[in-house]
Amino acid sequence: MPRRILQGTVKSTANDKTVVVEVERRFRHPLYGKFVKQNKKYKAHDENNEYKVGEIVAIEEHRPISKTKSWVVKGRVGVSKDTSVNVD
Repeated sequence: MPRRILQGTVKSTANDKTVVVEVERRFRHPLYGKFVKQNKKYKAHDENNEYKVGEIVAIEEHRPISKTKSWVVKGRVGVSKDTSVNVD
């Protein structure tokens, strides 16, 4: 069975070897027809702590690594437009 691959924004890197990735899903409401946004957070394994808050990454489904972590970061896709970078 193929593994799911999702794309989202890194929201937290507080834990060692773990990133929290927020994935946005858009769908059409079945009755009203309006497009609705839903966000869900996934904990993903980041072996080398190389991803930073605000980056857009791809995560892949994996066997359970811990109690709450069953995704692995595949790679960097880009940088989010929402984050502002401070240059001194």
